[in-house]
Amino acid sequence: MKIIIYFLLTFTVTLTAQQTDIVIYGGTSAGVMAAIQAAKSGKSVVLIEPGMHIGGMTSGGLSSVDKGNAAKVGGLTHEFFNRIWAYYNPTLPNTGKTMWKLEPHVAESIFNTMAAAYQVPIVYGELLNRDSGVIIDNQQITSIVMESGRTFSGKMFIDTSYEGDLLAAAKISHIVGRESNYTYGETLNGVLPNIKRTGTPLIDVYRTEGNPQSGFLPRISVDQGGAPGQGDAGVQAYTYRLCMTNVTENSVPVTKPSDYDEINYEIVFRAIEAGIKKNQFLKISPLHNGKVDINSGIISTDFVGMSWTYAHVDYTSRQQIAQQHQSWIEGLIWTLQNHPRVPSEVKDYYTPWGLAKDEFTDNNNWPPLLYVREARRMISSVVMTEHMAMGNTPVSDGIGVATYQLDSHPVKYFIAPDGYLMIEGTFFKQLPQPFPISYASITPNINECTNLLAPVCLSASHVAYGSIRMEPVFMILGQSAAVAASLAIDLGVEVQNVPYTQLQTQLLNEGQILN
Repeated sequence: MKIIIYFLLTFTVTLTAQQTDIVIYGGTSAGVMAAIQAAKSGKSVVLIEPGMHIGGMTSGGLSSVDKGNAAKVGGLTHEFFNRIWAYYNPTLPNTGKTMWKLEPHVAESIFNTMAAAYQVPIVYGELLNRDSGVIIDNQQITSIVMESGRTFSGKMFIDTSYEGDLLAAAKISHIVGRESNYTYGETLNGVLPNIKRTGTPLIDVYRTEGNPQSGFLPRISVDQGGAPGQGDAGVQAYTYRLCMTNVTENSVPVTKPSDYDEINYEIVFRAIEAGIKKNQFLKISPLHNGKVDINSGIISTDFVGMSWTYAHVDYTSRQQIAQQHQSWIEGLIWTLQNHPRVPSEVKDYYTPWGLAKDEFTDNNNWPPLLYVREARRMISSVVMTEHMAMGNTPVSDGIGVATYQLDSHPVKYFIAPDGYLMIEGTFFKQLPQPFPISYASITPNINECTNLLAPVCLSASHVAYGSIRMEPVFMILGQSAAVAASLAIDLGVEVQNVPYTQLQTQLLNEGQILN
């Protein structure tokens, strides 16, 4: 009887709604900054992380951080990267310098230290019920329910997930894919014109070289998918950002995946035969202690064409997509290091590298997080566009600054008119100057929801998001979102009606750089 009563009491407590001022869903780098700022502002807060680690990609393998202009990074984000500098320079006076190369476990430790300093409650392993888990009354979210049944109630909600799951479950307008160039009068959106190869070698795309009747190699589309500038459902490629090392005693070899199929890597063999340089398969960025961050090249860890459905599908399907990405990357590295069709000079270049034994120790040294470069993007009263990024349209309600180039990874492989492989969807365009990000772009339309902020899957075109999607920017926007949420509570207003002059003052007081 005592055992039954204890079970019932425990079960009841588990399902009782947890009430806080601010509920944050997504323990990404933006989520951590938002939670810390909420606590700094004197608000009760809870940070819900679906996985078992906080920090998102900043602690999940993206260790060579795309910072853009470091002088435009302020607030808690500057503090974080200053702490990184101090960690690696313990004997030097701390004069506020920042460092942008880090080891994943160091980044996570600093996130945890900063959160603990403000006693931020963190709930791990809870997935939002995306079907019926967002309770709304009169355009206000009152609570969100996890798949476990656990409920979190609050006055304000902040969606800091990479996927935008909370905003989507709240039925807030959003898009997945690329707008037409004509939607916002842009030049880099939609299907990109087939202008030049940009370094892509002449790779035959047929299963039997020179024989169209044999069919295409895996992941090759029959054409570029539409007229130049036409919108589509295309999403830039995802990957895993690996932390690897050539220090033998700290290295774990990458093994051949159980589902390895040589036909999937025919594109690699033909790229080698076509003369692709050995260092173009994996971009190796040095870190600390003999470690490197692995990024993508022409034929690379980017699993091109396989990210399009990720935002829409259920959690099980997402896990399957993530596993497909892992298998592709494991197979690619194993191929470059071991396959008899790979020349010895290529093997010699890649063979020394293995997974870092002291990173991601609870996940077989593999990053726990798929690099979701872009998923949902909210559509609100203000959409950040190429015009704002290029300085042609002013932004008067800035809450942070983006400084990195407009950047998209490949969206698809297709057969070009000359019969060879073409990569579509990439762009990399320099900004004339840093540009401010509008407060209105992180707030939904007022007739949809009045107490949600979305600093990660904000309202931006595919083009503008190419610059905004950098981790330091997400961190900056996360902090600004929490300042706004706290101010909305204090003033008793909708997030859309927070007076910008007061918000601006608060942000500047917190050290944010706004223009």
